[in-house]
Amino acid sequence: MTRTPPLYALTDRTLGTLVRAIWRPAVTGLEHVPAGTGAILCANHLSVGDQLFLGLTAPRHVAFWAKAEYFRTPGLRGAITRSVVTGMGAIPVERGGGRAVLAAFDAAVPVLRAGGLVAVFPEGTRSPDGRLYRGRTGAVRLAAQAGVPLVPVGIRGTEPRSSGRRAVAIAFGPALPAPDPSPQAAEVRALTDVLLARIQSLTGQEYVPQYAPTRSPSGAGR
Repeated sequence: MTRTPPLYALTDRTLGTLVRAIWRPAVTGLEHVPAGTGAILCANHLSVGDQLFLGLTAPRHVAFWAKAEYFRTPGLRGAITRSVVTGMGAIPVERGGGRAVLAAFDAAVPVLRAGGLVAVFPEGTRSPDGRLYRGRTGAVRLAAQAGVPLVPVGIRGTEPRSSGRRAVAIAFGPALPAPDPSPQAAEVRALTDVLLARIQSLTGQEYVPQYAPTRSPSGAGR
């Protein structure tokens, strides 16, 4: 199992304690998250708050993607930013897709093989309307490459609202076993569809059988 970065642990004890006290997220299914081996947490994506709540409710450190620019911005501000993203155990990802996305996934493989958790939002971007959109296949391809299971995660209550605050709920579902090391394209697509169906069963969202409009990289891959 990978070691929890000190800054991540400090953030969990400080900001995490405050967030949990205010929002009191309901968390179920933690027993489905492997205790000592790598796994990919695959969640629906409603808002920018999803990463915060997922990281604060998972039982151990979760590695998220961060723009590669954060790791190389010059000057004092850049140094501070680098310290934060590095201290949180983030994985750098280049903008632009293609080979850049492949490189980001390559960087996640050692984390997973060392027993770490990596978060992926298979929709590839935030839902524009609260519905669940077709999943991109990167999560399954990453699981096949690293030889780790996929844990579906359903997030509710984080979507933006004009007023008021909804109860936040995070549900971890039973893991899908690690795919074969070299799956066929049809197998990857089929397993991705199964994964999204598992997520939908946890959230109750309406499913849209098409890709959501892409805003920015969210660790979902191709």
